[in-house]
Amino acid sequence: MSNEERKKRRRRNRTVYLILIISVLASVVGYLLFNSYLSKPKLFQYILGLRLPTLVCMVIAAVAIGAATLIFQSIVNNQIVTPALLGMNSIYTFLHTAVVFVVGTGSPLYLNPNLSFCVDLITMGIVATLVYWYLFKKTGHNILYIMLIGTVLSSFFGSIQSSMIRIMEPDEYDTLLTTLVADFNNVNGEIITIAIVCLLLIGIFLIPDLRQLDVIAMGRNQAINLGVDYDHAIRRLLFGVVLCIAVATATIGPVSFLGLIVANLSRQIMKTYKHTHLIFGASLLGMIALVGGQMISQHIFHFTVPVSTFVTIGGGIYFLYLLLYKKGANS
Repeated sequence: MSNEERKKRRRRNRTVYLILIISVLASVVGYLLFNSYLSKPKLFQYILGLRLPTLVCMVIAAVAIGAATLIFQSIVNNQIVTPALLGMNSIYTFLHTAVVFVVGTGSPLYLNPNLSFCVDLITMGIVATLVYWYLFKKTGHNILYIMLIGTVLSSFFGSIQSSMIRIMEPDEYDTLLTTLVADFNNVNGEIITIAIVCLLLIGIFLIPDLRQLDVIAMGRNQAINLGVDYDHAIRRLLFGVVLCIAVATATIGPVSFLGLIVANLSRQIMKTYKHTHLIFGASLLGMIALVGGQMISQHIFHFTVPVSTFVTIGGGIYFLYLLLYKKGANS
């Protein structure tokens, strides 16, 4: 690639960044100020106090899911998979159902948001890290086997969860149901500080490996030939992916397909191989999707349809498009 082409690509990427940042700011301003009764200061302050924690949680989820999906796709060298397709959401729903089934909705383990967040984060982190690192090592990083095992694990956890729900009291199930679907209308602001600290620590932990990820994306043999300690880097990156998904899921609940959408759109519009740029683009796209979706849910559907519904429907259609596009491209 000539210097002139590199300059054109950099200028194009800067333009894309600017458009995305402006779109994020417009979405944020629209979400915070639309129907916020600016002429009534006390009411405006009350509404702003409700919307700001929700906005922060959406930003946390967008950054965590976007980064985790991009890193995971580069690890497995496949752009149509996400950690959610490997059973992470099933682990979360099984864990919450098990807590309610065993100790009930009156237990501090369920009622205390900070304690519940920590339990979600630690349990999901340990289980997913042990399971998926073992699978990666055992299958020789074969994504087809990993996806198959992930599907089996999802069915396994889902079957146990269904059995517990059938035995559970109806009142407890109604209470549990609100935590099993991503819904920004009942965000608890008490966990925001913990989530931000966790995300910052994960970022610091992964910074040394993100530069190597540009090489790892070329494949195992090429990365080893270029001097990368492949197994050590993969282990650290996979641990970071699991923790990012755990933070996002414990903060807002499971959101299927969001990572698939933002990661692939970022690769399509950001003409670069550098993962720091791709992660930044995916995070911005995630913010636009979540904040924009929340505006639609709040002001058009009046909270009757959660954001996760829009993301799941759109993500499912986009997933089919990617499958057909890849098939057509490879034929």
